Amino acid sequence: MLVRNSMLRSLCKASPYGIAIRQLSSTAPLYESSKSLKDTIEEVIPLKQAHLKKLKTDYSDVSIGDVKVGNVIGGMRGLRAMLWDSSVLDPEEGIRFHGRSIPDCQKVLPAAPGGKEIIAESMLWLLLTGQVPSEAQTRALSRELAEKGNLPSHVESLIDSLPRTLHPMTQLGIGVAALNHDSSFQAAYEKGMKKSEYWTYTLEDSLNLVARLPALAARIYRNVYKPGTVLPELNPELDLVGNYSSMLGYGDNHDLTEYLRLYISIHGDHEGGNASAHTAHLVGSTLSDPYLSYSAALFALAGPLHGLANQEVLRWQLSMLKEVGDEVSHETIREYLWKTLKSGQVVPGYGHGVLRNPDPRFIALQEFCESKPELLSSPIIQLVKKTYEVAPDVLKEHGKTKNPYPNVDAASGCVLYHYGLTEFKYYTVIFGVSRALGCITQLVWARALGLPLERPKSYSLDAIEQLAKSGSS
Repeated sequence: MLVRNSMLRSLCKASPYGIAIRQLSSTAPLYESSKSLKDTIEEVIPLKQAHLKKLKTDYSDVSIGDVKVGNVIGGMRGLRAMLWDSSVLDPEEGIRFHGRSIPDCQKVLPAAPGGKEIIAESMLWLLLTGQVPSEAQTRALSRELAEKGNLPSHVESLIDSLPRTLHPMTQLGIGVAALNHDSSFQAAYEKGMKKSEYWTYTLEDSLNLVARLPALAARIYRNVYKPGTVLPELNPELDLVGNYSSMLGYGDNHDLTEYLRLYISIHGDHEGGNASAHTAHLVGSTLSDPYLSYSAALFALAGPLHGLANQEVLRWQLSMLKEVGDEVSHETIREYLWKTLKSGQVVPGYGHGVLRNPDPRFIALQEFCESKPELLSSPIIQLVKKTYEVAPDVLKEHGKTKNPYPNVDAASGCVLYHYGLTEFKYYTVIFGVSRALGCITQLVWARALGLPLERPKSYSLDAIEQLAKSGSS
């Protein structure tokens, strides 16, 4: 790890383009705060293009890792084979967005008026540009998204026609795919456009997608769980999540809205190797528009081994609370953990495919809970806190978990539950609203950098065995 990080640092220092990008990623805004998001991206693109060209010219034949049989047959786990510029996930440090940790982002990214937590617009700006937006830029982006946030009538009719029993994630994927009807990228591509213009139409679609996700997700929630209730109008004075919370019916709950702002912002990007992000990248590499690309990502997110995990965590936590009672102790939690493990089940919310330390997103959500007296007194919140104090030692003793520490799912659902949003199946939809931030960022940059169609080489079992025996690469 130290060797790898040292190598990456030396590459940045060795290249004038690397230095430019490093400065762009880790300082306050470099340009005047009146510039629009599109204008800011347009100024960043030549630097990134030059950096990519430099890497291709100077380092194309340099190895940054060996492909082992275990990588090929183990779901490509740990294989370094993807460009994803907006965030890097380090096994020890956790996620960084353009070099900034979650605490770093909490210090500098603008919040909503009257709020304290990062909002989606400021995180989206950082992901897309590498720069910290000003308050004015953030407010302008909030208004732009609110103005674009209404659903086309055909999508409203489609969602309203779906059975209430259809899983909310399935409905979300269907709705996002249907937005493709109005894709600017698809229309421009059919008419003929220069490759250098791909990113501008991708950005237009991407911002429209992000803008419409709250109305789409809220409509699904109202149809499934509160049929007959009327959705409030989008308020141009509210940020993206403020409008989302209002449309869900929780606009008066300031604390829940603040929690949703934090959750959606820090959950928006988690490098490119996770299933939903990778799916968006793969489908996008075919030049499918952002709506089709992200709808595919949502169906990946819906799997139990990915986004569906947070509802399974809460189900397990409530089962424990029911069995041990409100007055939980470390010992009763320890006994329940062993009961879970001895039954052949995993402890949900613990372990991660990359991380080897507590997830910084979990820590951020825990700190949010500690700042709210009503959360500190909540039995389910206290259970999460005490489980964190016990579970790592139990899992280490069990010896079958590479990472015995909590991931973000260990804490995310319990706060929603405490504030009254108790519909488990809907939790992954909130995740889907969040993860769009990172996925659309990469779609824009894949077009700006001219990244190619993704096409890895596959092998049969026999071919893999022959290659392994011969020592061939």
